[in-house]
Amino acid sequence: MTERVADWLIADWPAPAGVKACVTTRSGGVSVAPFDSFNLGDHVDDDPAAVAHNRSVLTARLNIQPAWLKQVHGVDVVEAAPAEVLEADASWSRTPGVACTIMTADCLPALFCNKAGTQVAAAHAGWRGLAAGVLEAVVDSFADAPSDILVWLGPAIGPQAFEVGPEVREAFMDTHPEAIQAFVPSANAGKFMADIYQLARIRLAAHGVTAVYGGGLSTYNDERFFSYRRGARTGRFASLVWIEAR
Repeated sequence: MTERVADWLIADWPAPAGVKACVTTRSGGVSVAPFDSFNLGDHVDDDPAAVAHNRSVLTARLNIQPAWLKQVHGVDVVEAAPAEVLEADASWSRTPGVACTIMTADCLPALFCNKAGTQVAAAHAGWRGLAAGVLEAVVDSFADAPSDILVWLGPAIGPQAFEVGPEVREAFMDTHPEAIQAFVPSANAGKFMADIYQLARIRLAAHGVTAVYGGGLSTYNDERFFSYRRGARTGRFASLVWIEAR
């Protein structure tokens, strides 16, 4: 069973019983400000010993092997490999106990599984990766039809805080004209407020995935989560999905 730790989140979606999904928060670790306290990012200038301790707590409490990635805002999808740190922005696994793991602090974490419960996947979707098709690439990593895939959208920057330039709006509208509905003019001339959750749903629907859950939390406004826009020197929380080992 997945242990509920502090105020960590358990994904609320109709996944098969053997599929588990969790999102950590800032609570439960040993990192000091501004990384307080459960920072899992080893690339943000936090004390490496603190990060190692936090990661060991994560592994022990969830009884999983997390597969960390070197995230680069791309579209590569790899098989989750706990013994390596692969350069990619998404991973998949069919191995029980191996957790596809994404770190974020405003970007969108998306967790996937098939209805059979035999494969899981996780994606890191900043606006660049989202516009380039990282979610679609994950869907294509499944042998299942898109209609047999479930997606849960984890905490990301909310539409009231995600101000972008016209080039971001154009990047989405070039391939999905309906994406215009996810942008509203900002109070700042020439800028737009973007709804990353709506953009994800539009792109997933266009790719045949309609069983999409989650969304609605804002890392910028909810201080349970790290947020790069709220404070550039900050930690990273993790979103994980795995098949439970029996």
